Amino acid sequence: MDLRRAFSFFFGLIIGLGMWVAIGGPVWAQENMVDYTLTDQSGMDFSGKNLSGTSFAAAEVRDANFKGADLSGAILTKASFLRANLAEADLTGVFADRVVFDGADLTNARLTDAIATSSTFTDANITGADFSNAILDRYQVSLLCQRAKGVNPVTEVPTRASLGCRD
Repeated sequence: MDLRRAFSFFFGLIIGLGMWVAIGGPVWAQENMVDYTLTDQSGMDFSGKNLSGTSFAAAEVRDANFKGADLSGAILTKASFLRANLAEADLTGVFADRVVFDGADLTNARLTDAIATSSTFTDANITGADFSNAILDRYQVSLLCQRAKGVNPVTEVPTRASLGCRD
């Protein structure tokens, strides 16, 4: 990584973390907080786990299972959730800048109040996902609206409405 890219990454991470803490991220002194930053967790089973406030920054978690996991307030920046199972996961308030969610299963997931700028959702299943108040790139929203359907069973918010899709 050249110096300019490294500076850009760390500057973005510092700014993003500051924004994330300012909007109510978790307190850093949590007992159950595990740091998966820069690790390879591909294929791991995190289903139903309490991962609230953890960090998966720049982690490789392709094909991992997070079904029903609590990832609220987690840092996912620059991670690869390629084909990950995030069905029914709580992703409320995550900082997911530049994350690859391509091919992921986000069925009935809650991404409310998430920051997911420069993230991609190519071929992700978003049926019943709730993106209310999430910050997403306009282009990604337009792509997501093309396949948005369903209603989140927890929040009772239609996926299309949560994305602000035009009918």
